[in-house]
Amino acid sequence: MTFEEKLLELAISDDRIIVMTAENRAAIRNLPSKIGDRFIDVGIAEQTMIGAAAGLALRGRVPFVHALATFLTLRAFEFVRTDVGIGQLPVILVGGVPGFLSEANGPTHQAVEDISLMRGIPNMGVFCPADATELVDALPQIVASGKPFYIRYNACAPAAEHRMPFDLGKAEIYPSNAAADVADDITILTYGFLLGEALKAQTLLQADGFSTRIINMRTLSPIDENIIIDAADNSELLVTLEDHFQVGGLYSIVSEIIVREGVLSNVMSISLENRWFKPALLPDVLDYEGFTGEKIAERIRKRIAEDETMDDELFEDFYSLN
Repeated sequence: MTFEEKLLELAISDDRIIVMTAENRAAIRNLPSKIGDRFIDVGIAEQTMIGAAAGLALRGRVPFVHALATFLTLRAFEFVRTDVGIGQLPVILVGGVPGFLSEANGPTHQAVEDISLMRGIPNMGVFCPADATELVDALPQIVASGKPFYIRYNACAPAAEHRMPFDLGKAEIYPSNAAADVADDITILTYGFLLGEALKAQTLLQADGFSTRIINMRTLSPIDENIIIDAADNSELLVTLEDHFQVGGLYSIVSEIIVREGVLSNVMSISLENRWFKPALLPDVLDYEGFTGEKIAERIRKRIAEDETMDDELFEDFYSLN
Protein backbone atom coordinates (compact mmCIF):
# COMPACT_ATOMS: atom_id res chain seq x y z
CA MET A 1 0.00 0.00 0.00
CA THR A 2 1.27 3.48 -0.86
CA PHE A 3 1.19 6.57 1.35
CA GLU A 4 -1.58 8.01 -0.81
CA GLU A 5 -3.67 4.84 -0.54
CA LYS A 6 -3.24 4.72 3.24
CA LEU A 7 -4.11 8.39 3.62
CA LEU A 8 -7.28 7.84 1.55
CA GLU A 9 -8.20 4.83 3.70
CA LEU A 10 -7.74 6.90 6.86
CA ALA A 11 -9.74 9.81 5.42
CA ILE A 12 -12.64 7.54 4.47
CA SER A 13 -12.77 6.02 7.94
CA ASP A 14 -12.22 9.28 9.82
CA ASP A 15 -14.02 12.38 8.58
CA ARG A 16 -11.85 14.60 10.79
CA ILE A 17 -8.94 14.16 8.38
CA ILE A 18 -8.23 17.03 5.98
CA VAL A 19 -5.49 16.84 3.34
CA MET A 20 -3.68 20.11 2.59
CA THR A 21 -0.78 21.04 0.33
CA ALA A 22 1.27 24.07 -0.65
CA GLU A 23 1.27 23.11 -4.32
CA ASN A 24 3.18 19.90 -3.55
CA ARG A 25 0.92 17.14 -4.91
CA ALA A 26 3.40 14.50 -6.05
CA ALA A 27 2.51 11.99 -3.33
CA ILE A 28 -1.22 12.81 -3.19
CA ARG A 29 -2.17 13.75 -6.75
CA ASN A 30 -5.15 11.35 -6.92
CA LEU A 31 -6.87 12.47 -3.72
CA PRO A 32 -8.77 15.62 -4.85
CA SER A 33 -11.28 13.65 -6.91
CA LYS A 34 -11.80 11.17 -4.06
CA ILE A 35 -12.20 13.36 -0.98
CA GLY A 36 -13.62 16.51 -2.57
CA ASP A 37 -13.53 19.65 -0.43
CA ARG A 38 -11.48 17.86 2.23
CA PHE A 39 -8.50 18.39 -0.11
CA ILE A 40 -7.16 21.97 0.02
CA ASP A 41 -4.30 23.37 -2.08
CA VAL A 42 -3.28 26.82 -0.81
CA GLY A 43 -0.66 27.37 -3.50
CA ILE A 44 2.93 28.30 -2.69
CA ALA A 45 2.02 29.72 0.73
CA GLU A 46 3.35 27.46 3.47
CA GLN A 47 2.69 29.94 6.28
CA THR A 48 -0.91 30.36 5.20
CA MET A 49 -1.33 26.59 5.05
CA ILE A 50 -0.06 26.10 8.62
CA GLY A 51 -2.28 28.90 9.94
CA ALA A 52 -5.31 27.42 8.21
CA ALA A 53 -4.43 23.92 9.44
CA ALA A 54 -4.22 25.21 13.02
CA GLY A 55 -7.65 26.79 12.66
CA LEU A 56 -9.10 23.54 11.33
CA ALA A 57 -7.47 21.59 14.16
CA LEU A 58 -9.05 23.94 16.71
CA ARG A 59 -12.40 22.90 15.22
CA GLY A 60 -11.75 19.19 15.67
CA ARG A 61 -10.07 18.36 12.37
CA VAL A 62 -6.81 16.42 11.85
CA PRO A 63 -4.98 18.13 8.98
CA PHE A 64 -2.23 16.37 7.01
CA VAL A 65 -0.19 19.19 5.46
CA HIS A 66 2.28 18.63 2.61
CA ALA A 67 5.15 20.79 1.37
CA LEU A 68 8.83 20.48 0.55
CA ALA A 69 10.55 19.77 3.87
CA THR A 70 12.87 22.76 3.77
CA PHE A 71 10.01 25.24 3.24
CA LEU A 72 7.68 23.49 5.66
CA THR A 73 10.20 23.61 8.52
CA LEU A 74 12.04 26.84 7.70
CA ARG A 75 9.69 29.23 5.91
CA ALA A 76 6.73 28.29 8.09
CA PHE A 77 8.67 27.67 11.32
CA GLU A 78 7.13 30.49 13.35
CA PHE A 79 3.64 29.35 12.38
CA VAL A 80 4.42 25.72 13.25
CA ARG A 81 5.90 26.76 16.60
CA THR A 82 3.27 29.30 17.57
CA ASP A 83 0.02 28.19 15.94
CA VAL A 84 0.53 24.42 16.19
CA GLY A 85 3.20 23.79 18.82
CA ILE A 86 2.04 26.05 21.64
CA GLY A 87 -1.52 24.81 21.31
CA GLN A 88 -0.40 21.19 20.87
CA LEU A 89 -2.75 20.84 17.92
CA PRO A 90 -2.94 17.53 16.00
CA VAL A 91 -1.49 18.85 12.74
CA ILE A 92 0.61 16.30 10.85
CA LEU A 93 3.39 17.88 8.81
CA VAL A 94 4.66 15.83 5.86
CA GLY A 95 7.96 17.12 4.49
CA GLY A 96 8.86 16.09 0.96
CA VAL A 97 12.42 15.34 -0.27
CA PRO A 98 14.15 15.71 3.12
CA GLY A 99 17.89 15.29 3.58
CA PHE A 100 19.75 13.54 0.77
CA LEU A 101 16.42 12.70 -0.91
CA SER A 102 16.43 16.22 -2.36
CA GLU A 103 19.50 14.94 -4.28
CA ALA A 104 20.02 17.32 -7.27
CA ASN A 105 18.60 20.38 -5.48
CA GLY A 106 20.96 23.00 -4.08
CA PRO A 107 21.23 24.32 -0.51
CA THR A 108 18.01 26.36 -0.65
CA HIS A 109 16.05 23.12 -1.10
CA GLN A 110 18.09 20.87 1.21
CA ALA A 111 16.32 20.09 4.48
CA VAL A 112 19.29 19.11 6.63
CA GLU A 113 18.35 21.06 9.76
CA ASP A 114 14.67 20.06 9.80
CA ILE A 115 14.96 17.59 12.67
CA SER A 116 16.78 20.13 14.83
CA LEU A 117 14.04 22.69 14.21
CA MET A 118 11.09 20.37 14.73
CA ARG A 119 12.37 18.59 17.83
CA GLY A 120 13.06 22.01 19.33
CA ILE A 121 9.30 22.56 19.59
CA PRO A 122 8.13 21.03 22.90
CA ASN A 123 6.21 17.76 22.43
CA MET A 124 6.41 17.86 18.63
CA GLY A 125 6.68 14.30 17.32
CA VAL A 126 9.38 13.59 14.72
CA PHE A 127 9.13 10.46 12.55
CA CYS A 128 11.79 9.44 10.02
CA PRO A 129 10.59 6.29 8.24
CA ALA A 130 13.17 3.98 6.70
CA ASP A 131 10.95 3.30 3.70
CA ALA A 132 7.43 3.48 2.29
CA THR A 133 6.31 0.41 4.24
CA GLU A 134 7.32 1.88 7.59
CA LEU A 135 5.71 5.21 6.67
CA VAL A 136 2.36 3.56 5.90
CA ASP A 137 2.45 1.31 8.97
CA ALA A 138 3.00 4.25 11.32
CA LEU A 139 0.23 6.57 10.11
CA PRO A 140 -2.64 5.13 12.22
CA GLN A 141 -0.58 5.45 15.43
CA ILE A 142 0.45 9.00 14.56
CA VAL A 143 -3.18 10.02 14.01
CA ALA A 144 -4.22 8.25 17.22
CA SER A 145 -1.52 10.07 19.24
CA GLY A 146 -3.51 13.32 18.98
CA LYS A 147 -0.31 15.38 18.96
CA PRO A 148 1.52 17.45 16.35
CA PHE A 149 3.95 15.42 14.25
CA TYR A 150 6.61 16.08 11.64
CA ILE A 151 7.20 13.27 9.13
CA ARG A 152 10.19 13.04 6.82
CA TYR A 153 8.38 11.67 3.75
CA ASN A 154 10.04 8.58 2.26
CA ALA A 155 8.70 6.53 -0.66
CA CYS A 156 11.78 4.29 -1.00
CA ALA A 157 11.33 0.53 -1.26
CA PRO A 158 12.43 -1.41 1.86
CA ALA A 159 16.13 -2.28 1.91
CA ALA A 160 15.39 -5.28 4.12
CA GLU A 161 12.46 -6.98 5.78
CA HIS A 162 11.51 -5.24 9.00
CA ARG A 163 12.19 -7.29 12.11
CA MET A 164 9.69 -5.52 14.37
CA PRO A 165 6.23 -4.00 13.82
CA PHE A 166 6.10 -0.24 14.15
CA ASP A 167 5.58 0.95 17.73
CA LEU A 168 5.60 4.68 18.40
CA GLY A 169 8.73 5.63 20.33
CA LYS A 170 10.36 2.21 20.00
CA ALA A 171 13.44 1.50 17.91
CA GLU A 172 13.96 -1.52 15.66
CA ILE A 173 17.04 -3.72 16.18
CA TYR A 174 19.06 -5.61 13.58
CA PRO A 175 21.31 -7.67 15.88
CA SER A 176 24.97 -8.45 15.38
CA ASN A 177 26.48 -11.91 15.05
CA ALA A 178 27.87 -11.76 18.58
CA ALA A 179 26.65 -14.00 21.38
CA ALA A 180 23.75 -12.56 23.36
CA ASP A 181 25.89 -12.02 26.48
CA VAL A 182 28.80 -10.36 24.66
CA ALA A 183 29.10 -6.61 24.03
CA ASP A 184 29.11 -5.51 20.40
CA ASP A 185 32.17 -3.99 18.82
CA ILE A 186 30.04 -1.46 16.94
CA THR A 187 26.46 -0.20 17.15
CA ILE A 188 25.16 2.06 14.38
CA LEU A 189 22.16 4.23 15.22
CA THR A 190 20.38 5.62 12.17
CA TYR A 191 17.03 6.61 10.67
CA GLY A 192 15.37 7.10 7.31
CA PHE A 193 16.54 5.55 4.05
CA LEU A 194 20.14 5.39 5.35
CA LEU A 195 19.09 2.22 7.18
CA GLY A 196 19.77 0.40 3.91
CA GLU A 197 23.33 1.75 3.72
CA ALA A 198 23.88 0.91 7.41
CA LEU A 199 22.86 -2.70 6.75
CA LYS A 200 25.37 -2.90 3.87
CA ALA A 201 28.05 -1.55 6.20
CA GLN A 202 27.05 -4.13 8.83
CA THR A 203 27.67 -6.98 6.36
CA LEU A 204 31.11 -5.60 5.45
CA LEU A 205 32.19 -4.92 9.03
CA GLN A 206 31.08 -8.32 10.26
CA ALA A 207 33.05 -9.91 7.40
CA ASP A 208 36.07 -8.10 8.89
CA GLY A 209 35.36 -9.67 12.27
CA PHE A 210 33.60 -6.71 13.95
CA SER A 211 30.30 -7.63 15.61
CA THR A 212 27.97 -4.87 14.44
CA ARG A 213 24.45 -4.05 15.55
CA ILE A 214 22.14 -1.71 13.62
CA ILE A 215 19.36 0.25 15.32
CA ASN A 216 16.64 1.93 13.25
CA MET A 217 15.53 4.73 15.56
CA ARG A 218 12.28 5.42 13.61
CA THR A 219 10.97 8.26 15.80
CA LEU A 220 13.42 10.85 17.08
CA SER A 221 10.68 12.36 19.25
CA PRO A 222 9.58 10.47 21.24
CA ILE A 223 12.88 8.59 21.13
CA ASP A 224 13.77 5.18 22.53
CA GLU A 225 16.12 6.33 25.29
CA ASN A 226 16.52 2.86 26.77
CA ILE A 227 17.96 1.43 23.56
CA ILE A 228 20.41 4.33 23.29
CA ILE A 229 21.62 3.84 26.87
CA ASP A 230 21.93 0.08 26.30
CA ALA A 231 23.89 0.64 23.09
CA ALA A 232 26.21 3.12 24.82
CA ASP A 233 26.79 0.66 27.68
CA ASN A 234 27.30 -2.40 25.49
CA SER A 235 29.29 -1.22 22.46
CA GLU A 236 32.96 -0.44 21.99
CA LEU A 237 32.02 2.20 19.42
CA LEU A 238 28.64 3.93 19.06
CA VAL A 239 28.04 5.47 15.62
CA THR A 240 25.28 7.93 14.69
CA LEU A 241 24.52 7.96 10.96
CA GLU A 242 22.25 10.65 9.50
CA ASP A 243 21.63 12.92 6.48
CA HIS A 244 21.39 16.00 8.67
CA PHE A 245 23.66 18.61 10.17
CA GLN A 246 25.66 17.23 13.08
CA VAL A 247 24.19 19.89 15.37
CA GLY A 248 20.64 19.21 16.53
CA GLY A 249 20.14 15.78 14.98
CA LEU A 250 20.66 12.24 16.25
CA TYR A 251 24.24 12.86 17.37
CA SER A 252 23.04 15.74 19.55
CA ILE A 253 20.16 13.66 20.91
CA VAL A 254 22.47 10.77 21.83
CA SER A 255 24.97 13.14 23.43
CA GLU A 256 22.25 14.80 25.51
CA ILE A 257 20.94 11.46 26.76
CA ILE A 258 24.25 9.83 27.70
CA VAL A 259 25.56 12.99 29.40
CA ARG A 260 22.33 13.31 31.40
CA GLU A 261 22.47 9.63 32.40
CA GLY A 262 26.20 9.70 33.18
CA VAL A 263 27.04 7.01 30.63
CA LEU A 264 30.61 6.97 29.30
CA SER A 265 30.71 6.02 25.62
CA ASN A 266 32.95 6.30 22.56
CA VAL A 267 30.68 8.08 20.04
CA MET A 268 31.33 8.74 16.36
CA SER A 269 29.14 10.98 14.20
CA ILE A 270 28.70 10.35 10.48
CA SER A 271 26.71 13.39 9.42
CA LEU A 272 27.00 16.57 7.37
CA GLU A 273 29.00 18.26 10.14
CA ASN A 274 27.33 21.61 9.51
CA ARG A 275 27.63 21.96 5.74
CA TRP A 276 25.29 21.46 2.81
CA PHE A 277 25.91 18.60 0.40
CA LYS A 278 26.92 18.72 -3.25
CA PRO A 279 23.81 18.33 -5.47
CA ALA A 280 23.73 15.24 -7.71
CA LEU A 281 21.69 12.13 -8.32
CA LEU A 282 21.23 10.21 -5.06
CA PRO A 283 23.80 7.42 -5.71
CA ASP A 284 26.38 10.06 -6.59
CA VAL A 285 25.52 12.15 -3.52
CA LEU A 286 26.02 9.13 -1.28
CA ASP A 287 29.32 8.26 -2.93
CA TYR A 288 30.71 11.81 -2.95
CA GLU A 289 29.67 12.56 0.64
CA GLY A 290 30.85 9.17 1.98
CA PHE A 291 27.47 7.67 2.89
CA THR A 292 27.43 4.46 0.85
CA GLY A 293 27.60 1.21 2.81
CA GLU A 294 31.18 0.71 1.64
CA LYS A 295 32.31 4.20 2.64
CA ILE A 296 30.50 4.05 6.00
CA ALA A 297 32.35 0.82 6.78
CA GLU A 298 35.62 2.41 5.64
CA ARG A 299 35.10 5.45 7.87
CA ILE A 300 34.34 3.25 10.87
CA ARG A 301 37.43 1.06 10.25
CA LYS A 302 39.54 4.22 10.12
CA ARG A 303 38.08 5.46 13.42
CA ILE A 304 38.76 2.11 15.11
CA ALA A 305 42.35 2.17 13.84
CA GLU A 306 42.82 5.72 15.14
CA ASP A 307 41.38 4.74 18.54
CA GLU A 308 43.73 1.75 18.76
CA THR A 309 46.73 3.94 17.88
CA MET A 310 45.72 6.46 20.54
CA ASP A 311 45.32 3.68 23.13
CA ASP A 312 48.80 2.34 22.29
CA GLU A 313 50.33 5.82 22.62
CA LEU A 314 48.61 6.41 25.96
CA PHE A 315 49.84 3.01 27.20
CA GLU A 316 53.42 3.82 26.17
CA ASP A 317 53.23 7.30 27.74
CA PHE A 318 51.95 5.84 31.01
CA TYR A 319 54.82 3.39 31.32
CA SER A 320 57.43 5.95 30.24
CA LEU A 321 56.28 8.14 33.17
CA ASN A 322 56.41 5.27 35.65
